Amino acid sequence: MRGISSMATRHVLGDLADASVAAGLPSVDIESVGGVTAEERVSGGEPFDLVLLASGALKRLADAGHIDPATVTPLVLSPVAVAVPSGTDEPAAAPDGPAFPDAAALRDALRATERIGYSTGPSGTALVRMVEDWGLTAEIGDRLVQARAGVPVAASLASGDVDLGFQQLSELVGQPGVRILGVMPADCAIDTVFSGAVAATSARPADAAAVLAYFASAAASAIKIAHHFTAV
Repeated sequence: MRGISSMATRHVLGDLADASVAAGLPSVDIESVGGVTAEERVSGGEPFDLVLLASGALKRLADAGHIDPATVTPLVLSPVAVAVPSGTDEPAAAPDGPAFPDAAALRDALRATERIGYSTGPSGTALVRMVEDWGLTAEIGDRLVQARAGVPVAASLASGDVDLGFQQLSELVGQPGVRILGVMPADCAIDTVFSGAVAATSARPADAAAVLAYFASAAASAIKIAHHFTAV
């Protein structure tokens, strides 16, 4: 079977797919690309069995008839973290807490930063909306640097293209050249729920649904936690 996902969940889904095979379920080859690209490919009619994306993207695909809406299943919740260039090749360690004490401190950091990196995915959309809601667009809008589709913000940080970066924690941990300051403060946290669904083009919908059910089961929780996600 074939699946498609965004880059944010590529590692955890790879381990979940291996675990599901070990549990006796059919194998699924999951291709991970930029979330926008994945949604375009599914909406363009490319055949898949499983589609694993942010919940907002799945809703759009369900409304358009590209996935079976009855099979949409929440899998993980992913917090957005804040990082800076580290200047070393050491892999980034997971943070112990928030990057800043509160939203006010985060706003001060944004005002003081020359180049602010964000992704093309749901976390990036939420960040831009938050900047707008705070009335900071005129002040810092020209300093927001969006990563190219499929390119992690970590790469922009490591190369020195941005000075402060926002992306899913799971995409920052373990990356060289970055230091994770922490997750976003509780009063302005950006959390994304990633879900899965059986594609309308699936030739094996029952098998796809069985694999998806395993991904959502309690047996898969430890794998999700190990990849810095919260099971939902």
